[in-house]
Amino acid sequence: MCGIVGIVSNKPVNQSIYDALIVLQHRGQDAAGIMTDDDGTLCQRKDNGLVQDVFQRKHMLRLSGNMGIGHVRYPTAGMSSSAEAQPFYVNSPYGICLGHNGNLTNTAELQEMLTQKDKRHLNTGSDTEALLNVFAHELQQNRSSVLRAEDVFEAVEGVHGRCSGGYAIIAMIMGHGVLAFRDPHGIRPVVLGKREVGGFTEHMVASESVALNALGFELVRDIHPGEAVYIEKDGTLHSKQCGPVKSYTPCVFEYVYFARPDSIMDGISVYKSRMRMGERLAEKILRERPDHDIDVVIPIPDSSRTSAQSVAHVLGVKYREGFIKNRYIGRTFIMPGQEMRRKSVRRKLNAIDLEFRDKVVLLVDDSIVRGTTSQQIIDMAREAGARKVYFASASPPVRYPNVFGIDMPASSELVAGNRTEAEVASVIGADWLVYQDLPDLIKAVQYDNGDIKEFDTSCFSGDYVTGDVTIEYLREVEALRSDEAKEERENARRNHHGVTNGQVGPSAGVA
Repeated sequence: MCGIVGIVSNKPVNQSIYDALIVLQHRGQDAAGIMTDDDGTLCQRKDNGLVQDVFQRKHMLRLSGNMGIGHVRYPTAGMSSSAEAQPFYVNSPYGICLGHNGNLTNTAELQEMLTQKDKRHLNTGSDTEALLNVFAHELQQNRSSVLRAEDVFEAVEGVHGRCSGGYAIIAMIMGHGVLAFRDPHGIRPVVLGKREVGGFTEHMVASESVALNALGFELVRDIHPGEAVYIEKDGTLHSKQCGPVKSYTPCVFEYVYFARPDSIMDGISVYKSRMRMGERLAEKILRERPDHDIDVVIPIPDSSRTSAQSVAHVLGVKYREGFIKNRYIGRTFIMPGQEMRRKSVRRKLNAIDLEFRDKVVLLVDDSIVRGTTSQQIIDMAREAGARKVYFASASPPVRYPNVFGIDMPASSELVAGNRTEAEVASVIGADWLVYQDLPDLIKAVQYDNGDIKEFDTSCFSGDYVTGDVTIEYLREVEALRSDEAKEERENARRNHHGVTNGQVGPSAGVA
């Protein structure tokens, strides 16, 4: 999962893009990048790390220009390497910068076609680089002396025809404008906003509406599945449906976990969705245990707070904050590597003993993915004196890999992948475990907007909306993206880096 932003203005956009990336930091903590166009000159800065660490004052001063794009990244298939920090750039045609949120499911096929047929060079294994080169190749077919919006849209149509998967794209064509488009299923989110400044209409596109709110932009609408929006450098906005809408199925896990609660995406309030998740979860608890002995409901901060409050209200029991979170530790679910996630839990959370001592506690979390975090949190609750620890997940069991841009790659790494709910409860150490039912989750999220009838629920249901995800592909994904495979590639990269620079790498045992 990543965050994207693009702005066209009549004044420098560097600070606005930086501020938007800060707001979108929850979507990726591995790397950040900004590229701006200063009258045809490319200005760029990207590196591994958080936004506030990547961009120092000296970097911001160099990011001049009135239009630009930005990106925050967390890796799925790739490594934690600055070589794969986005946006990417190619100099022909025109000079194109591109950032991507999501994941392609036909990357290998595209890479072979790009190198063998289109004669384009690829420097990384990133699907974003493949996307950029596909778009560049399609735009290269334009033979007119000027670049028209229609030419850009024809190139986007070509991208849709060649690329499969879930993707939201932000691109900048040097000297011309900023482009944003979305996959034909609408899996990954992107919204459009505007604000009036001194008679000029500034336009902004971003992954979530909260980025628009933070900068004082008005949310205009979501970009539709298969649609492209092109904003010329003078502020003129064009939009076009670049191919048929195959479905309108946003990723439901955005509303469960990834998006900020104050965002509105596809006309749906994330906050209200999570409220309704809690209500439906509580109703299930009352059906299964009408005579429950729960003393207190405690959320796992932060994304489960809203659901936990609704659970407590419907159950008629106390809601308490039992864990204090260290704000300077990243989100453990999107941290690279199981060992990193395991070490981060106790650094991130500390239990308030008084809220647990001698009580039957219901812990509420948004989801259970690998189970490592849940297990340690339950241990902390017992150490703080809880008599019993029940655990509730606001979403159904995560049993299948997600291949559209969320790092749930290997069924073997999912605690519910091949276990019953009772077995999961035993693994994480809960006295009782309750999951949300999938129909209830869907109803909780779709309540606000009648236009959204279905969602991508692949990580819960195994139903992949693109229709082209095979068992063979899932096996390839598991071999490529498991924590073990990532660690092997990262060690290889570090060893190579140490050798090529004449230095001893970390894996050589030098502290």
